[in-house]
Amino acid sequence: MSIITITTDFGIKNEFVAVMKGVILGISPAVQIVDVTHAIAPQNILEGAFALWRAASFFPDQTIHLFVVDPGVGTSRRAIAARIGSQYFVGPDNGLLTPIIESAEQIGSEMKFIHLQNSKYFLPIVSRTFHGRDIFSPVAAHIANGVALAELGAPISDPVRLALPKPTKTESGWTAHITVVDIFGNLTLDLPSSALQNRTAVLFRLHQAEISGVVDSYGQRSPGDLVAVVDSEGFIEIAEVNGSAAKRLNVNVGDMVEVILSV
Repeated sequence: MSIITITTDFGIKNEFVAVMKGVILGISPAVQIVDVTHAIAPQNILEGAFALWRAASFFPDQTIHLFVVDPGVGTSRRAIAARIGSQYFVGPDNGLLTPIIESAEQIGSEMKFIHLQNSKYFLPIVSRTFHGRDIFSPVAAHIANGVALAELGAPISDPVRLALPKPTKTESGWTAHITVVDIFGNLTLDLPSSALQNRTAVLFRLHQAEISGVVDSYGQRSPGDLVAVVDSEGFIEIAEVNGSAAKRLNVNVGDMVEVILSV
């Protein structure tokens, strides 16, 4: 049984996600559909990129990842399908795959990209506003049915790539960036815990707030305290115990965090 994941900024108020699932099941009835998230901030490609990147590696080989965060729908931006390592990806060519591509490059994984041009694998009528329904969902379903990437269009070698924020070494430590704001208002940084060199005497500064030290768990501080912990992926996370650091500090994905390593 094939697996198709879906990542969008559509939310769940309207019928958009259900319609995409209906299209998929109409073409590939036995497929298993998994929602990654539909709560990406509207048009926030960077947030979508980090969400899919953090999720994709936990899925089995041959999983098909369908992503639709698509502010360029109806323009000249390309529609693409890709095989990166052992998994497939289908969506707009707007840079959302950048962190997945970079991770694949680091380990030497094989990659193949296709500009989706064969309308045989689209819905009969393609709108200018809902390619998630009309192009990407049917293509993902056809891949699940065994259609080869080569049948879907022409190969390309230049997928759009985002200029991802990356931690920068400074004289006193690091300048890091927020890459994820989760449902609890916790803030994941692009700084791996290894960058702290096993130090716990660390100062984090963002939006006039200061957080001192790294604790093992939220429960080691009192409700309302701001803390730094190591998240489940091994990155530094800023949180408010029993609260929302995002609301308290009024921050967004991409905001900078100063990290000072004490001597």
